[in-house]
Amino acid sequence: MASGKYLSILALTGLITTASFAQKSDADYGWVLDSSKRSVKNMPQQNEFLNNQYPYPSKPRSMWELGVSGGGSFIFSDIDPKFGFGGGLSLRKSLGHIFSVRGSYNGSINKGADYRLRNTYDGINGPWNGNYLIYGNKYVANYRTKVHQLSVDFIASLNTPSIYRGNPKTNIYLLAGYSILGADVDVDAVGSNGQPYNYTGINFEGKRSDIKSALKDKWDGEYESNGSIRNESRDAIGRSDKNWLIRHGLDLGAGIAFRVTDRVNIGIEQKFTMPFDDNLDAVKIGSANDFISATQFRLNFNIGNSSKNVLPLWWLNPNNYVYNEVNTPKHMKIPTPVLPDADGDGVTDQFDMEPNTPAGAAVDSHGTSRDTDGDGVPDYKDKEPLTARDCFPVDADGVGKCPEPPCCTELREKMMAKPACAITSLPSVQFKTGSLSLSATAKAVLNSVAQQMNANPECKVKLTGYYKGSDKRSMQLGWDRVNTVIKYLVEQQGIGEGRLIFSLSDGGDPNTVDLMGTTEEGPNSIPAPFPNLQKSK
Repeated sequence: MASGKYLSILALTGLITTASFAQKSDADYGWVLDSSKRSVKNMPQQNEFLNNQYPYPSKPRSMWELGVSGGGSFIFSDIDPKFGFGGGLSLRKSLGHIFSVRGSYNGSINKGADYRLRNTYDGINGPWNGNYLIYGNKYVANYRTKVHQLSVDFIASLNTPSIYRGNPKTNIYLLAGYSILGADVDVDAVGSNGQPYNYTGINFEGKRSDIKSALKDKWDGEYESNGSIRNESRDAIGRSDKNWLIRHGLDLGAGIAFRVTDRVNIGIEQKFTMPFDDNLDAVKIGSANDFISATQFRLNFNIGNSSKNVLPLWWLNPNNYVYNEVNTPKHMKIPTPVLPDADGDGVTDQFDMEPNTPAGAAVDSHGTSRDTDGDGVPDYKDKEPLTARDCFPVDADGVGKCPEPPCCTELREKMMAKPACAITSLPSVQFKTGSLSLSATAKAVLNSVAQQMNANPECKVKLTGYYKGSDKRSMQLGWDRVNTVIKYLVEQQGIGEGRLIFSLSDGGDPNTVDLMGTTEEGPNSIPAPFPNLQKSK
């Protein structure tokens, strides 16, 4: 019967344990930085940690856990146990996030009844000896043992630290410790008439269940006699003379608790106590010792001022701080990134294909000097920036060798005059899908555009955004992106709004804003097509 109950309890515990791992939990780590939850002794280390002088925080003050427990109790011995019950109180304190220590008191009443006829002990003045001479010194053993137990147990929490979730909602633990216990062992040796029980008529060769049923009907359940104790200076111990069997014991066990709130948790625990004694059932046979099994449900309360103490440390994952800092640094000292640009052309050295461009020279998005007419002489050196290809090759100043017809002097003078706008080709600005943010590359492109516009004050720039068909969101996103580029050129580069022409068109790449130098006129702003769909970033 007992083994079946234990299998059921273990199966239930396994199901609860499996389900508990699927629960999500919070990843709070504010307690790591909270100095109000440190003792005066630990404050120097905490201050060094907060000032980035030491990598580890100090241990915080934590609450105590007060526990109330109750449940089944059994003595496994030479005699079949009956269901007993017990309960107790405990007080637990964390030593760290894994280990804790618990002091507890537990009281229990345990019973057992045999189904076999036994011989009385020769030479021992036990409750059976003498009384059963008239029945051939044969008796059936039984007992009722009251146990008072004081324990100190060390507990190891198995699932507190984790790299896959935050604070645990379950506490799975093992325990081992020491107990000192007092046992009052009594037996039901005689009936209500004061005479020993006569077992004549009971078929001890039959089924165990039938034998136990017959014995139950015969016994009065008074447990009026002291149980006999072997290998002691005294022969009997029990309630009649208020003697107690005092023993030391080893505790082993395991349990699981479920956090209901920050103050309350419930759980179930299996604990075995081995007192290295074979007298808890009033029968000493063979060399095997008796031991106590307690399966108890627990109701635990976290006690302490929450403004000065954190939860018991087995409810806090110590990895929370580390993973939160890696994900979103708040306490770490992170140096400001340095992006060197030796020639000051707006393209960082890492991406600059021409890192020694003279100051003021117009460059493309790769940092290469612009050569508008493709004559091999960069624009900043070219005295004839728009040399016709018929006049190639050119000299070191970019001037071509074009034959001049006598009749075209006036035309030559017009061609040699500074063109109305020398900006003929500009790079496009690329956006990430759905985004309005300018990347570092996009800003470098716009910095280059601003330089060219400053060098060519007669030029305007037409900015064209795109959308797809009648898609309202696409049309508004195209407008937002053109507006973002114009805003950057005006506010960050000081370009006058009057030199920027706002344009929106269907059919191009929606993630692109094209820029083109021009002398034509046009609006520097147009109304947002669908303001209700306007994005902020």
